[in-house]
Amino acid sequence: MGSLLMQLLPVALGIMISPLAIVAAIAVLGSSRARANSVAYLIGWILGIAVGVGVSMWVFHLLQVNARRDPPVWLTVVHFVLAVILILGAVVVLRRQKPVVQKMAAADTPREVVAAAPSLPGWLHAVDEFTPARTGLTGFGLFVLNPVDLSCAVAAGLTLVLGDVSLAAQITVAIVFVLVSSLSILVPVSYLVVRGQTAQPILRKARDWVAGNTGIMNALLLLVIGALQLSKGIQGL
Repeated sequence: MGSLLMQLLPVALGIMISPLAIVAAIAVLGSSRARANSVAYLIGWILGIAVGVGVSMWVFHLLQVNARRDPPVWLTVVHFVLAVILILGAVVVLRRQKPVVQKMAAADTPREVVAAAPSLPGWLHAVDEFTPARTGLTGFGLFVLNPVDLSCAVAAGLTLVLGDVSLAAQITVAIVFVLVSSLSILVPVSYLVVRGQTAQPILRKARDWVAGNTGIMNALLLLVIGALQLSKGIQGL
């Protein structure tokens, strides 16, 4: 089980430092109803990861990919498709990073933070007017509708199903994976809930650090994950 967790660590890190999710979380953390909305956003984000991984595991179990001695051709195709999506995602993140960094560093309000990230949907400019329910749906939607993050979840589900462990162990590892993947949202939300408005100066500093580093780190991790999927696809030829 420990070996399986280590295999999933790069994928978990890829989700953990997803620029889209973190920028949206920063906007929510600086909104007028920061506590309630940030908790709702966290719940939605965790549910998104859990659904992505859970549905992937369910589908791959139905297809009995772990019961075959020789991997089917379509499984090799899945590895290649995931590799292409993740590597292209890394290229896009790198190309967009520089102007976003500059705008994010100059932003003060949630509206300015959102405006600094053109990848976010326009309706997120109204984050101050969101109810907790809408914010939770936003967290969920930002994961399941993001092809890069969802590809990471599919890769995790495939790795879990192909792992040489029992179903109970797969589920246990999946739960740990979901929690680890959500740490980048869980930690600042928990800090805000505990500290209230006094947390804002620290959160602002964290935002500036994220703006300067997360995109590049995420791109590199996506390249690593994509290369791993490409290697698995080549092995299946």
